[in-house]
Amino acid sequence: MRRVQLHDGDLRLRPFFPEELETLVAARDVGTVGMRRSEEDARRALREKIDRSGRLVDGRLDLAIELDGRLVGSVDARQSRNAMPPGVFEIGIAIFVASDRGHGVGSRAVALLTGHLFEDGSTHRVQASTSIENDAMRHVLEKLGYSFEGVMRGFMPSPDGGRDDYALYGVTRADWLGRSG
Repeated sequence: MRRVQLHDGDLRLRPFFPEELETLVAARDVGTVGMRRSEEDARRALREKIDRSGRLVDGRLDLAIELDGRLVGSVDARQSRNAMPPGVFEIGIAIFVASDRGHGVGSRAVALLTGHLFEDGSTHRVQASTSIENDAMRHVLEKLGYSFEGVMRGFMPSPDGGRDDYALYGVTRADWLGRSG
């Protein structure tokens, strides 16, 4: 199976390289890179992520975000058989370092991945969720044509032991193909 590689000028979505393991370990608490696990479990899970990256394996596609030849983040699409109906993907993104945020990298990566998912005629919907306080990500999704669909109250475990509310956004195939710009 061919591994996915997507390009937009100086931005590239591509499989991870084995030598990027330490970068992923260091970034595992940023966004979607990894849930809180022991160091050994995190390394094992991240090695598996690297091995399967670039291919849709068990309903998951993981890609590195490279800007000007430098790994700056991670983007993924998930199609869990037990959680989503056929034709629906949930996407996630993490930009590892704050200085790389706010320059359009996330917008371009989400647009590339969303467009790629809709190239397959069996994809009917792509959705994403983010903390209701993550104004930057909410703006990215809205700018790209995702519709705000509501708040999932008490959705995500928070570091303080509580639960955070998350905003849900979605875009359909017809919306994506019919958008301007």
